[in-house]
Amino acid sequence: MKTASSALIAFLNAARAAPDARIAFADCFTFTLPSGVALYYTNVDQPITYNGNVFLASGPLVQGLKYKASAGLDVDKQQITIAARPTDLVAGATFLNALRAGAFDGCVIQRDRVFMSALGQTPIGGVTLFHGRISTVDQVGRTSATITVASDLIVLDYDMPRNLYSATCLHTLYDSGCTLNKALFAASGALGAGSTASVLNFAGALAAHAQGALLFTSGANEGVTATVKSVVAGVSLTLMYPLPSAPSTGDALTVYQGCDHTPPTCKAQFANLANFRGFPFVPPPQMAY
Repeated sequence: MKTASSALIAFLNAARAAPDARIAFADCFTFTLPSGVALYYTNVDQPITYNGNVFLASGPLVQGLKYKASAGLDVDKQQITIAARPTDLVAGATFLNALRAGAFDGCVIQRDRVFMSALGQTPIGGVTLFHGRISTVDQVGRTSATITVASDLIVLDYDMPRNLYSATCLHTLYDSGCTLNKALFAASGALGAGSTASVLNFAGALAAHAQGALLFTSGANEGVTATVKSVVAGVSLTLMYPLPSAPSTGDALTVYQGCDHTPPTCKAQFANLANFRGFPFVPPPQMAY
């Protein structure tokens, strides 16, 4: 059951009793990124101030997030479309580039419908129609993206127990469990001539950059991150997926070393074996009998 404030309930009841009464409403979308940054957009042609937040009318347009009521624990999954312009920015990157680069992975999304006597007036109240999180990014194009969102019941699908016995390390490189300082394993420089969207000519390339990540700090891909698939030391970096825009000679970037989560790499490359959280000596299931 959806809840509403007493003021909103009174307003709607009064409008129902008056045949000539008018009700204006707007859908407000809140995107809360894993970093804690919140983005606010509305589908009407003027900004809406609701719950102390300003929902921009000039931002991306969201189509979808229907209201659904059902009994049980089935996860509500919906596919929505987001149309964005090059001027819609997230942390310096365009909205679609940020979406492609993973900035919205795990993002919490909420749709509220707010009511007012007329557009431009202070909202009287609102009702939350959907609250969930982005599940998968299905397709990102030049002007729009298609993503799948799931209700909060998706957390019931998580594997338990959370920590499993594995031969490789369970930590994410540079996280709080790994304890390594990411900045100490970074190399900055500029692209050489002849770089493409998939292969970057970079004189600072190291074998240790394989399976690592890079961040562009200038050029057409500024703010875009990518994963390094393979390396030719001192020559080039081959990316896991092509960049959204072709790079240019002299584009600045920072490359971070990668890890295959095995004890030899943890010891030789990072000298961090004390924080290795893998179990390489656990016998395979066939030997457990």
